[in-house]
Formats: sequence, structure tokens, C-alpha cells
Amino acid sequence: MDNYKGLKIEDVYKQKNKFNEIYLVGDLIFWKETLKIIGKKNNAIFVRPIKKSQLSAQNLTGNNFLIKSSFHGYGGRSYKCIKYNDYLYIVWIDQISGSIWSQKFQITQSQNNTYDFPYLITNEEPRQLSKTFKGNFDASFELINEKVLVGILEINNNDYLYSVDINKTKQDINILKRFNNFAGSLSSNLGGNFLSWIEWDSPFMPWENNNLFIAKISNRGEIKNIKELHKSIINNCEIISFFQPYWLSTKILVCSEDSSGWWNLIFFEINQLDNIVIKKRISKKFFEYGLPQWVSGISLFSGVKENFFCLARHKDSWVLEYYRNLSFVKRIDLPFNNLSDLHSDNNKLIFKASNNRSEEQLVEMEIDHFYEVSIQKKLIKVPDKVSISETFWFKGFDERKTHAWIYRCKLFNSQKPPLIVKAHSGPTSYFNGELNPEVQFWTSRGWIVAEVNYGGSCCFGKEYRDRLNGKWGIVDSEDCKALARSLIKNELVDISKIVISGNSAGGFTALNSLCGDQLFKAAICKYPVLDLNEMHFNTHRFEKNYLNSLIGNFNTNKDKYFQRSPINKIEQISQPVLLFHGKQDSVIDYNITLEFNKRLLRNNIYSEIHLYEDEGHGLKNVKNKLHYLRSTESFLNKLFFKN
Repeated sequence: MDNYKGLKIEDVYKQKNKFNEIYLVGDLIFWKETLKIIGKKNNAIFVRPIKKSQLSAQNLTGNNFLIKSSFHGYGGRSYKCIKYNDYLYIVWIDQISGSIWSQKFQITQSQNNTYDFPYLITNEEPRQLSKTFKGNFDASFELINEKVLVGILEINNNDYLYSVDINKTKQDINILKRFNNFAGSLSSNLGGNFLSWIEWDSPFMPWENNNLFIAKISNRGEIKNIKELHKSIINNCEIISFFQPYWLSTKILVCSEDSSGWWNLIFFEINQLDNIVIKKRISKKFFEYGLPQWVSGISLFSGVKENFFCLARHKDSWVLEYYRNLSFVKRIDLPFNNLSDLHSDNNKLIFKASNNRSEEQLVEMEIDHFYEVSIQKKLIKVPDKVSISETFWFKGFDERKTHAWIYRCKLFNSQKPPLIVKAHSGPTSYFNGELNPEVQFWTSRGWIVAEVNYGGSCCFGKEYRDRLNGKWGIVDSEDCKALARSLIKNELVDISKIVISGNSAGGFTALNSLCGDQLFKAAICKYPVLDLNEMHFNTHRFEKNYLNSLIGNFNTNKDKYFQRSPINKIEQISQPVLLFHGKQDSVIDYNITLEFNKRLLRNNIYSEIHLYEDEGHGLKNVKNKLHYLRSTESFLNKLFFKN
């Protein structure tokens, strides 16, 4: 193809300093980082002062832990920082010992904005709080009266509220409550006498319908009384999803709820359990102050009543808002339109941010200096070689307005470019249009790339999110095809060179898009969902519940589980397929992908499969990622550019 190669393949997966699971306490930023220990997956929690990226980081937890959560299968945050008076407790989940650990630190004060290393000091070794336990801990820990640690635990397909003594070691956990099914988002008020959490049960997922509970607790961490918030005080709708209950003071609880069709803010005043009133509601169309709770610990809200900050998705962008005493003050303008993981303390904020010219980076700033960003990283430094994402709306399944991001290529001839359509995983996820080096790799080689936010994707309101209910494998695939046809109609792409790709659930969407249709000329799939029956019987309880929403109850919809599975529709596929899978995948058995490949070959359909000995559900090793990219380029060149 007569075009430049603006991005070398070796530059696509450059090592980047990822700030995982960030926290902010006073002037200190905390994060989790993988340690470079040969043959081990150990990691540690680090700390350094805010806006002092030139200073050394302090390893707080040493080299002997694998700090990770497996709560509800997908995990989420694996540690928490809890400030109590002049002390800081760090509590974490260790997969090596199968237990929770804690260590108490004293915060050293900076002098004239100078910091002495170490930033935190301690007189004690890390403390193993619980015995080794066969269960999954959540990291939404709460410390009551500097004595009792309260948390949520998953045991044998059920969730429990429990407590342990913060000053004891290797103790049995004390079960406080058995939940009916799922629970999460545990938090306590600043006075420590109220706990709040959300619960949900089949057939719903937490972003479809859940219930908000508040409990009165004693100084010893005992549950005295529990109150379920009656949804009737919000409106007459019983199907409401609450997101991130967060205490702003001893009496004010904020969260978002979607009874309006959008996750909007609501502030509750709670004096007693029998006196819960709505203090204020923020009602805005096209604003989403919430996300699907696939993992625990998502943080869009932070601060106190006098200084409250929140993130919201507004149409195609994320925005940062500032409230004082529950009243909106201003929207803080930033040079980024994708924001996440917000944390604040007094007048300081940290969060992750990106846009269509920069990859995700850590932003650190103060309330008086909104535009000061102390860490900036750009993988691609030459602006004219970057393909900028463009929002694109089209008519999808049932003629519904559907969203996608389009990345145009740069060609030096008059040919219409080929097209790669990408289906995201999840499937209740979304593409945000941020700079993606993989996308830039293809656009620099003459391809247009289109990322589809098919029906069921989040951040476009409840109606959009619910489009996939009962119709997974139909709405998503039809939306992908509708986008391709729309681009063809606009004469933007070469109709003979259109490919679809997807990972995991996106692979399921991609392969269903091939069935009985010649629009896509090939599919590229990493660790795809191929057999819904197998998935139902072997996946964890959280994802099994999700299948109830996406397909229907298994016992009454077995025919749909069979008919929607790509492995049962081999006869409908006539296009080449490229497959990748890790042999350590605990979510989807690679042997099913092997069998799928064999059946395609038996039907004389060209298919390649590449297996990785050291990979699980997702490619982590840079060497394997490069192999994937080279293999994909070779595959596409073989199909479309033989000369």
C-alpha cells in the first residue's frame, strides 16, 4: 500500500509507568506497582508526595506479597488507606497467604514543602489479620473506633459482612451478616456510627437494579439496626440502580441513581435510620454520574460536604465538577476528555486522564491551580502522525441511534481505504476515543478503524444500556454491521476489504457478525466467547448472573444459549478467521478455541490459531503482544495485499 508507516511496531507496546489503584491522603499519593522479581508476580504499595514526581517512591509493603482482589470473579481494588487521627492504616488482600494484612504508619509532616524520606514511618511489621481463608475479600474496608475492621467477603457463592480486630493476628473472622446474594460498595460515615452498602440479586446485575442499605453500628463494630432505603421516596419505580454510596459528613450520603434514565446525583440526610430524607437532587439529561460495577472500588466521587468533586460522562466526554455545601460551583475545564479514578483531600486532587492525543496519565493538581499537571506522557510525539478519534452516530439495530469512534487513515493515493471494525469486550463497557497505539498502528498503515459502542454499552443512558438485555449476539453484531454499511454508504471505505475484530465478549460479537453474512471478509479474535453452554456451567456466579440478563434464564432458554454460540454456527461461517488464546486462561478454556479452529479447517475455511503458554485471559507479555500484531498484519496482507 502506498502510505507511510508512522508508527513502528516496536513502539506500540512501550513500557509505561502505570499508576494502579491510586489513593490520596493529605499530601501523599499511593499506588500499586508490580515488582521486578524474576519468576514471581509479587507487587507492592508505594507512596510519594503529590506533585513531586522527581522524588523517590517509598515501598510500604515489601517484596513478599501478591496484592490482588478476586472479589466476585473480576476483583477491583485490593487495598485501602484509612487515616485515623495522626496515623495511617494500610489494609490489603494478599493472594499468597489467602488473607488480609494491615500495617500502621505515622505520617511525617513536610517542612516548607520539603519532604524527608521515608514519608511514612512505622514501628511494627505487617500484621496478618486473618487466618488463611478460602474466600474472596473485597477491599472496601472500614475502620470503626480504631479497633474493629469491617469488610465484605465472598464465601461459597454468597456474600457476608464480617469484622476482625485491627490489633490481633491470624484470627477467625466474625460474621456480622449473611447477605441474600450479592453485596458491595461498603462505606461508613465520618463519625463511624453508620455503615452503608448496596445489595442485588438474580436476575439483575448491579447496574440494572440494586438496593441501598444503611446500618447503625456500635463502637465495637456490632450491627444494631439495618434500614433499606425505600425507593418510593425517589419515585414510583422499583427498578433503580444506585452507584457509589459515599459519605460527605456524619449525616450526608451522596450517590447516583438512574430512575430518570441517567445516573444522576442524589444527596440524602440521615439523622436516624427512621429519618432518611432527600436533601437535594441533581437532574441532568445526557449526564452519567455512574458506571457498571464490574469491579469494586470505582471512584467517581471524592471529598467532603464543603469541597466535593465528582466525575460525570457528558455526551462524548468526561467532565470534572466542583460542589460546595451540596451546591454546584463550577465545571473545571481540563485539557482531557476521559477521566477516571478520582481522589481528593482538602484542596488537592488526583485522577487518571487521557484524550485523543495522549494516553492515560496521572494528573495531580490543587484547587487553586486547576491547570497544573505534573505528570505528562505521550507515546506519539509527532501530532501529524496521529489519527484523531471522531464521534460518529449511525442508525443501528431497529433504526436506533448508535455511537462509534472513527479513526481516519492517511493515504497518498485515491484508493478507498480498508476498514477494521472493533467490538469492545464486556459487553457492558464502552470505547472512549482516547489515544490507542494499536489503533494508530493500523491507521498509519492505511486502515480506517471504527470502534463501535453497540447497544448495551455504558455512558449513554439506561435505555441504551438495556438494549442488549436478552439480545446479546443479535443487537451487538447487527450494530457492527450497520456501522460498516453506513461507512460504505458514505463512500469512506473499500467494500471488499472490511474486517471485524474483538476480544473475549467482543470476539463473540465479531464471530456472530460473520454468520450468514458476507459483509465482513475476515474476523480477528483474541480468547473469544464461543460456547455459552460451557460458559454457563463453568463461569463464576457474577458472570453467570450476567448471562441471565444477556440471554435469559438458562433452564427456560437453552435453545438461545445453543443458537447464539458461534461454535454451533460453523456452517454459517465462510470467511477466514484468525484466533489467539492463552493456555492459562481461567475464564475461557483455550481448548474450545482449538476445537473451533479445527471445525473451520474441516469445512475448508481458512483459519489460523496462535496459543501462548504463559498467558491467561488477556495478553500481558510484550513479546506476545508484538507477536499478535505481527501475525495479524501478516494475516491481513495475505488476504488483501498479496502483491
